[in-house]
Parts: sequence; structure tokens; C-alpha cells
Amino acid sequence: MNELVITRMNHLIDPNLHIWGWEVPVYLFFGGLVAGIMIISGYFIVTHKYKAENSALTFLPYLGIILISVGMGSLFLDLEHKLFTWRMYTAFMWKSPMSWGAWILMLVYPILLILSFIKISPMIGALIPGLYKISERINKPNILKALGILSISIGALLGLYTGVLLSAFGARPAWNSAMLWIIFLTSGLSAAAALIHMIAKNKDERELLAKSDNVLLIIEFVLILLYLVGLLTSSQVSNDAAMLLINGKFAAIFWIFVVGIGIIIPLIIQLSAVTHRIKHTSVGPILVLFGGLMLRFIIVAVGQYSHWSSAVLK
Repeated sequence: MNELVITRMNHLIDPNLHIWGWEVPVYLFFGGLVAGIMIISGYFIVTHKYKAENSALTFLPYLGIILISVGMGSLFLDLEHKLFTWRMYTAFMWKSPMSWGAWILMLVYPILLILSFIKISPMIGALIPGLYKISERINKPNILKALGILSISIGALLGLYTGVLLSAFGARPAWNSAMLWIIFLTSGLSAAAALIHMIAKNKDERELLAKSDNVLLIIEFVLILLYLVGLLTSSQVSNDAAMLLINGKFAAIFWIFVVGIGIIIPLIIQLSAVTHRIKHTSVGPILVLFGGLMLRFIIVAVGQYSHWSSAVLK
């Protein structure tokens, strides 16, 4: 999504509204997506499903590295003092979500790189034959089990962090919710399941992830409703923030793009596919990915629009 689209979107909400950047929502989306990829990869390893022919684990680590790099690049563009980024890694502040996130991201790359050695792609193996020797050393029951659990754990932390990063801002009522981290984690896992079952070659994996994504979409919808209920039953400023999504300036975009196009429609399509009423199609997964991206854009936007000045919310 480019700046022109974002500009038009915000103009539809309010012509005088401040135009927010695209970098942070894109980072949150790709962070959640990679978190889901790591959790699913770990599940495939722990359950030995990766041994199946044409398993998605052959390409998932490489895909994860590319996507997290895109997300990190987006975040880097948003930084004001880019040359001093390295200072984040000279200390660890356990009360700072940003510090936790920086160090979690440092673990993502090596874990994905190690996972890529478990099942070597024939094409990559032909280019670098020595990788098979590394693969033989890693493919031992105890090591694989540890790697699977580690991938699930770090993936979960990464997904949680994308929501905690926003919810820690108490001055922004729309962000200051305990539901935000679980919504982002579920959304990221749903997006990953959609992406993998759209491009996976193994039929059993596609079926499993399509069914899993349907469950995740239902859970995500329920969590969003609980998020809104939580805001409505809290302070007046939180109530006002919720109304921005329910029937306010962000309502149309939220209910159409996130709930309608991003959850309800793909859920109907994928339920029809898994019950064999229609053939599997890429339409559902693409809509899920679009909805996940829009969720981040709208949550980031409404959070910046909502604050403790009641005049702004009117």
C-alpha cells in the first residue's frame, strides 16, 4: 500500500485529519505474519509433519527471513535517528516493550536460518552441497524437538510484542487495551495460515491450514468484539475511542475492510472450500492478508486520533 492510497483513505475519514505514515502498520503486519510462520513451522517440526513430501517447511524459513526483513526495513524508515539504532542493543530495559521487541527480533533471524537447514530444498542443495551435512547434524530427535518448541515460543513472543507495543501507551485509549496483543497474535497466525495454505504444495497441509484459519478467523472476530466491549465498559475516553470504530469516523472502513472483507467473506469462502462445496481458491487467503494489513492501519490510525482531549473525539 503506497502513500497515495493512505492519503486518500485518511481524506475519506476526515479531510483535516493528520496523515499518518505507513511504516509502523506495515511493520506490525509483517511482524505478526512472521510470528505466525514461526509458530506453524514449529508445529510442523514437533508433530513431524515436515517429513511429508513437498512440506512447506522447505521454504517457510526463507520466506520468514524475507518478510521480517521487509518489516524491519519499514520500521527503519520510520526512525528519526537512524544512525543510532545500534544503541538499542547496548542495554536491555525489561520494563520497555521496545527493548523487548528489539531483542526478540534479534533471535528471529538465527532461528529461521537454523530451521532452513532441517529440510533442504533440492535447488538450494544443488547450489550449496555442504548444507546437507549441516542438515544431518540438525535432524536428530532431541535437537528437532528443541528447535520446534523454540520456534513456537519466539514466534508467540514476536506476535504478542506487536500488540503490547501499542497497548503500553496509556495516553491513547484505543490502544490501551489488554485485548490488543491477543488480537494481533491471532490475526498474525491467521494471516500466516492463509498465506501458507495458498502457496503450499502439500494437499494435507493446505487442508489443515485452511481449516485452522477458519477457526482463527472466528476467534479473531470474537476478540475484536470483546475489545470493543472492553472499551465501551471502561472510562469515558475509552468509550469515545470505541465509538470511533463502531459508528464514528473510522466505522465504515473498519467494518467493511477489516470485518467484512478481511474476516466474514474469506470465512464463507474457506468454509465452502473445506466442505468441498467449491474448489480451493486464492481469493479467501488474499482477503485474509488484506484484512490483517487493514486491521493494523486502522488500529494505528484510531489510536493516534483518540486521546484524553474530549474535544478531539467530538
